[in-house]
Amino acid sequence: MADLGGEYLRVRDLGEQGLLQKLQSFCPPHIIGDDGAVLPTKPAHHLVVTTDMLVDGVHFSNLTTSPKDAGWRAATANLSDLAAMGAFPLGITVALGLPGDLPVHWVEQLYQGMSDCLQKYHTPIVGGDIVRSPVTTIGITAFGEVSPDLIIRRCTAQVGNAIVITGMHGASRAGLELLLHPQTGENLKEGEKQALIRFHQRPNPRLDVIYILHEILMSGLKSCGNFSPITLSGMDSSDGLADAILQICRASQVGAVLHQDQIPLIPISNYWLTPPRWLDYALYGGEDFELVLCLPPTIAQALVLKLGSGAAIIGEITSGDQVILQSHTQEIPNQVLTLSQGFQHFGGECGIPG
Repeated sequence: MADLGGEYLRVRDLGEQGLLQKLQSFCPPHIIGDDGAVLPTKPAHHLVVTTDMLVDGVHFSNLTTSPKDAGWRAATANLSDLAAMGAFPLGITVALGLPGDLPVHWVEQLYQGMSDCLQKYHTPIVGGDIVRSPVTTIGITAFGEVSPDLIIRRCTAQVGNAIVITGMHGASRAGLELLLHPQTGENLKEGEKQALIRFHQRPNPRLDVIYILHEILMSGLKSCGNFSPITLSGMDSSDGLADAILQICRASQVGAVLHQDQIPLIPISNYWLTPPRWLDYALYGGEDFELVLCLPPTIAQALVLKLGSGAAIIGEITSGDQVILQSHTQEIPNQVLTLSQGFQHFGGECGIPG
């Protein structure tokens, strides 16, 4: 039997979450643990910093992603982390690890894809680094700004909060399936196939949600004359809807009940994917880059109304430590969700998740 102690312990033995827990011991506990680090800089605003890494063969592949799309997705991943903190973007830096024989045109197209996404949000590329690497690697650090009263954290969900999703989940995973196995979508209309593929290749960070949420909060405070801050909790769903809710609950030391019939599914699933498969994509597919927020019920209802189609209240925060998926029919038993059911780096799942 292998000795898993000391120098014999390998990264794969710990897995992604176990390794993160070890590394977090080297960091200030009041700063780490969210989608970004919040650094106080001045009384009215704090700086938010987030870093994301994308590796060829793990996060993107020439089979499913053009260099322009890889650039767009890389920018989205980082802007989404800022949105998940309630922050507005200021700029990004880009570090590239590149094989020497990689065509320059590929790198130019990568940057064009990043620029196309960033320009929508008035966010510049302000620096970076380039090194030689056997595998194409993209490392981005994004900087944002947030008001101290409007920071969104994972560890502040409260019992009784409504759980809000800002859009439908599962479309990115469905698009990936069509790219990897085109024959599976032979019964879909061409427009439907392209829409799902676009969800995978060109996702959008939900920075628009932050503007709307701020408007709702300020309007509510003014109307009731109560200017006490409201605790905001949440993160983005880049690693899957179930993963996001589980991470929030673990950080906040609470549980949750999700209502299966309230999780919106894209209608075309009725004649392409079975409902159980589509639900699996929605919960565990990942890379939808929506926000998952835990809010007081009145604020949650106002936000869903403003956001419209795709946004929904799908459950509530409870006491305890379990996240339970409840079915509206007695034919399907309740499920206790766990982090092991989704994609984890160094886990047993192999292949390209995106």
